[in-house]
Amino acid sequence: MKQVVFHKTGQPADVLKLEEAPMPKSKPNEVLIKVKARNINPSDIMFIRGMYGITPNFPSSAGFEATGVVEEEDEKSTFKKGTKVIFTAIGTWKEYVVVPAHLLIPVPEGMSDEIACQAFVNPLTAYGMIEKSGLGSGDWLLITAGASAFGKLAIQMASQKGINVACTIRNDKQKSLLEGLGAKLVINTEKEKLQKVIAEKIDGGIHVVFDAVGGVLGARALASLRANGTMMVFGLLSLENIPLNSGLLIFKNLKVEGFWLTTWIESLDRTAREKAFKTIFTYLLSEKVKVDVQATYPLDQFQEALVEYEKAGRNGKIILVS
Repeated sequence: MKQVVFHKTGQPADVLKLEEAPMPKSKPNEVLIKVKARNINPSDIMFIRGMYGITPNFPSSAGFEATGVVEEEDEKSTFKKGTKVIFTAIGTWKEYVVVPAHLLIPVPEGMSDEIACQAFVNPLTAYGMIEKSGLGSGDWLLITAGASAFGKLAIQMASQKGINVACTIRNDKQKSLLEGLGAKLVINTEKEKLQKVIAEKIDGGIHVVFDAVGGVLGARALASLRANGTMMVFGLLSLENIPLNSGLLIFKNLKVEGFWLTTWIESLDRTAREKAFKTIFTYLLSEKVKVDVQATYPLDQFQEALVEYEKAGRNGKIILVS
């Protein structure tokens, strides 16, 4: 089978290679899956560069999220051959993977591969962060990198709960798109001062920040919080840590906390987990929440896909299909 792997960490264009590998062999509790589609997430890139919370075991395939079809069943026939499933695994940029049967999620009827392969990480992260934030109708949420796949999902989900959403962009072309999704305030941080706009437009400031960027923008977002506000950090797109202002934390009684989807899901009981997936799938199938696809590429054209992924102003996911 074909697989995209790396033998050392570094820039994806430099270290990723297409190689032939033996078919993986499943254990009694595992299912062999023929992978159909995988989307490229920022976490994939961080993993390849050696900057993620999981250390690669070389040689390692890239990618964490995908959808595919059951090729060989586990010993209990939890999922029948031919069943379409959604899953996460370390290394999905390959033609076949084995995954423990209890970690698979059946694809709802009518959901395309392009949607199914991105129905886990970003939608569940947005759902989980909104749930954990405690935000209610009328409260203000600030999302950095508002035009990201996560940002657009979080805008839509929060708006449907009556939460007021402000978000940051760096390109004016994205403003009308995000306003159309429900954002009440869109701030171009290349042209406007974030704290100044927040102070002028929002009485008292922001209740909660979802920060995916870090660095200076993260610090400015933190300064936009009202007293007793919370910043939830879940990404580091700038590759720079947030320079925290100790005075702000002390005198405004601010809280900064991390959010990692894996940890949050593990904290849920079965009922809460099923509710989360049911809510996400209902959103996606009813198109109350929409996801965008910029382009699809065959797995062996991953280098071209990475070039497309890095393009400025991209508004949709890049999908690797097979």
